[in-house]
Amino acid sequence: MNPETLAAIAVALAAGWASGLNAYAAVLVLGGAERLGLVNLPADLQVLASPWVLGVAALLFALNFLADKIPYVDSINDALQTFVRIPAGFLLAYGAAGGLSPEVAAIAGLLGGTLAAGTHIAKTGSRAVINTSPEPFSNIAASLTEDVAVIGGLALAIAHPLTFLCLLAVFVALLIWLLPKLVRLALIPIRRVAGRRPRS
Repeated sequence: MNPETLAAIAVALAAGWASGLNAYAAVLVLGGAERLGLVNLPADLQVLASPWVLGVAALLFALNFLADKIPYVDSINDALQTFVRIPAGFLLAYGAAGGLSPEVAAIAGLLGGTLAAGTHIAKTGSRAVINTSPEPFSNIAASLTEDVAVIGGLALAIAHPLTFLCLLAVFVALLIWLLPKLVRLALIPIRRVAGRRPRS
């Protein structure tokens, strides 16, 4: 595999993975990197460097940034973001691999959407668990960590594609192990509430 292909695949998968955490941050990082000449995105994604696209993405990022720091509001926001993050993961991954063959681009899109779904579910489940804590600092710390992870992950994919892909493989393995546990933990408060309902 030549370096250009490796770089395109790394950026595509990074875009999908990052979208599951924060699609607006993913657009800002990719568009900003293209505008600064740090990366040469395929033609389909060069629109991300448009000042208008960056401006709207920055506004939505700011709104999401605030909502994501407030307990329970973040869970409502996560539910709404289901309709943004997963499609964005597919589209960004597909576009990032647009310079490769159509088959590879389609596979990259499917993998990007799947990664976005996985990280989105993990984020949503972990927030539901964190929200059971009475103090707000865990929530804020988790949100800031996710924002830094998106920026750092995409930057690593651009600068060191192979390193990112190796770390992504480790992340996917951990995600497969962790997701069932997160789902069980997230369902505990729901079961408690359901158990308190008076029987008819």
